[in-house]
Amino acid sequence: MRLGLALGYWGRGPSPDHVPLAQEAERLGYDSVWTAESWGSDAFTALTWIAARTSTIRLGTAVAQMAARSPTTTAMHALTLDHLSGGRMMLGLGLSGPQVVEGWYGRPFPKSPLTATREYVDVVRQVLRREGPVVLDGRFHSHPYSGPDGTGIGKALKPITHPLRADLPVLLGAEGPKNVAQTIRIADGWLPLYWSPSRPDVYGEAVSDLPEGFLVAPMARVQVCDDVSEGLLPVKAMLGFYIGGMGHAARNFHADLMARMGYEEEARRIQELFLSGRKQEAVLAVPDAFADEISLVGPRERIAERLELWRKGPVTDLLVLSPDRPTLRLLAELNS
Repeated sequence: MRLGLALGYWGRGPSPDHVPLAQEAERLGYDSVWTAESWGSDAFTALTWIAARTSTIRLGTAVAQMAARSPTTTAMHALTLDHLSGGRMMLGLGLSGPQVVEGWYGRPFPKSPLTATREYVDVVRQVLRREGPVVLDGRFHSHPYSGPDGTGIGKALKPITHPLRADLPVLLGAEGPKNVAQTIRIADGWLPLYWSPSRPDVYGEAVSDLPEGFLVAPMARVQVCDDVSEGLLPVKAMLGFYIGGMGHAARNFHADLMARMGYEEEARRIQELFLSGRKQEAVLAVPDAFADEISLVGPRERIAERLELWRKGPVTDLLVLSPDRPTLRLLAELNS
């Protein structure tokens, strides 16, 4: 199991520690570093900044949001950064949800998310292969565009720039069993949310039969501390926000996943509290047991013991959300 450093997206501004952390992770032998985006900083610019200040660590987006860019634009970002970094780029994509897609990106959330994702990946793959002009008679991502509001004179094109690698890895963030099954069919890897090493069945039967070389790269907070309950508070804060606020009361993919993991009553309670403005209560309503099973928190011996569970399953890359360098170093030691 390889280690990756997950930096996430910016809050109010850029963190001065992201580049030094990436450099430390590279020095420690971490395989990859990952950036993200929501409705603030973008994933590719920050990753390019890191690429310029590192030399061997692989570079991933976890995730770049599909609604933010057309698939050809995303492919341009990926092939450009792959060239500039000497072939270190990995493209992680996610669909997000209706509130973000329609509220921030000003686009309709696709009525058939699986089809939209499949078409998006198809176009990205065509650009990276550069075998001919990009052509797709699609429902969401037609190339050339053929909608009734078009001019009708669009021309099928292939990229001017020759991609460095036709097989640049494409990973997808997926939560529902059907989405996960499609991800295993069409992508090179999967970025699970809330991975629990004791509950792989939550994501569907397809997880038990993965193709050779397929990447499974969940994100988990890791923190060395004496007090487990205190160390879990940042995990609970994240869960409270995503389950309570990252979605509509009637349509929240994160809450649905928590429910499938055996915490349905708690998930609905967190939503109720968060959406009524009682955000701190929503955080405290997150069960310690749930936060604990999707993270690695506690003294060295406890983390070492629990890390074995992650190694035994299908996880190929553990993307570490870590608040400090000592924790990064300890995990590198335990995983060596």
